[in-house]
Amino acid sequence: MASITTRNDRFCVIYPYVDDKGNRRQKWETFQTLQEAKARKAEIEYSQQLGTFTIPNCTTVSELLSEYVSLYGKTKWSISAYTANTALISHYIEPYLGNMKIREITARSLEKYYQMLRKTPAVHKMTDRKSKKTNTTVTPSTVRRVHSLLRSAFNQAEKRDLVDKNPARYATVPKAQPKEREIWDASTLFQAIECYEDERLKLCLNLAFACSLRIGELLGLTWNCVDISEESILKNEASIYINKELQRVSKKAMKTLESKDIIYAFPEQGQGNKTQLVLKKPKTLSSVRKVFLPTSVAKMLVAWKMEQDAIIEAIGSEYADYKLVIATANGLPTESSRIRKAMKDLIADNDLPSVVFHSLRHSSITYKLKLNGGDIKSVQGDSGHFQAQMVTDQYSHILDENRRQNAQLLERAFYQGKGAEVANIDQKDTSSATEQAAASGIDAELLMKVLSNPEMVKVLQMLSKTVG
Repeated sequence: MASITTRNDRFCVIYPYVDDKGNRRQKWETFQTLQEAKARKAEIEYSQQLGTFTIPNCTTVSELLSEYVSLYGKTKWSISAYTANTALISHYIEPYLGNMKIREITARSLEKYYQMLRKTPAVHKMTDRKSKKTNTTVTPSTVRRVHSLLRSAFNQAEKRDLVDKNPARYATVPKAQPKEREIWDASTLFQAIECYEDERLKLCLNLAFACSLRIGELLGLTWNCVDISEESILKNEASIYINKELQRVSKKAMKTLESKDIIYAFPEQGQGNKTQLVLKKPKTLSSVRKVFLPTSVAKMLVAWKMEQDAIIEAIGSEYADYKLVIATANGLPTESSRIRKAMKDLIADNDLPSVVFHSLRHSSITYKLKLNGGDIKSVQGDSGHFQAQMVTDQYSHILDENRRQNAQLLERAFYQGKGAEVANIDQKDTSSATEQAAASGIDAELLMKVLSNPEMVKVLQMLSKTVG
């Protein structure tokens, strides 16, 4: 049996064991919180009852990582994270640090290792082969992911008194400059929509933009999560509910993690595949969300549902009805690669600026921030970001535009207006618009806020042309 005691403001789990020579000994494992200690105590006692308990006795980095993945990764990681992290270990850590003693690892040795990695050919994630191209070495962002993994593993080693301190905590990591994603402006976006002849692909484009969707969320959307009733549309309450995503995952990882977070695994279409298409839970709880639909997009979904129902009636049992909104002609799930290729072809055929499908999500969030004057919380609700700070970090350039407008308004109102009250500013210029808005039952203040933004005027002009 294990027990818990305190030492130096930390919580220690103590348990007896017998070493390789048959001597009875006592093991101490140290934790920051009482909750962690209780969890470890329960884990030890459960393993002892099953007869599967082993004493943490790692000496090399390879042994540490193996135990770390077994004890931590299998319980904490999603299938995608498990696949990605074990790939990092096998490609970038094991070959270089695996045989080193964990007590020999220092902050300085890790820094040298990170510098070496930056000159190492990157491994293609699909083929698991090192690239022969000189310009495809391991990126700073990948090095930072390796560092994060080592830091977490050595944290576990420190808790179990395998090392005196975590060397990764003090190591300097190469800076990774975030790459700003290219997005379409309003006119280009509507041009792209009009160019699509395939109604399914056109719907994908509209849904991704209108609802700020990730491609997996879009392709995993089912009709039971869509509210496009006539009543909902009339009340401007039409919506979709995001609670799953379509993803291709590693069979090996899925088996190891016992299908963790998998809602449904689709039947395989071929033999010998190492991956399988599944519907899975979103990566974070914040990704589960309700997103309201613009009326035009809701009506697109109504028309698409009628077309899909007609196909089902025509081919009957030949249609594999998984209730997917975005499905193939016979009802099967649509691979993300197919959507991405279609968009790539669209760009090439129509000489459009080169963007990726995920850019539509960024375009969506950008324009919503402009429309609502920088209301981060409402945009976060649509995008499913875990924290509002994530929206701020990624879209600070948009918020900067609003702040520049604030400076201009301050200049005009206070300095040029000699301290005039806000209520007296532009009274003549806005009176006509506000009177019309009031007569139509529209929020006049919101209308003037939108019309004060030149970009929004452009968006509204394009919308009127498209919808009309």
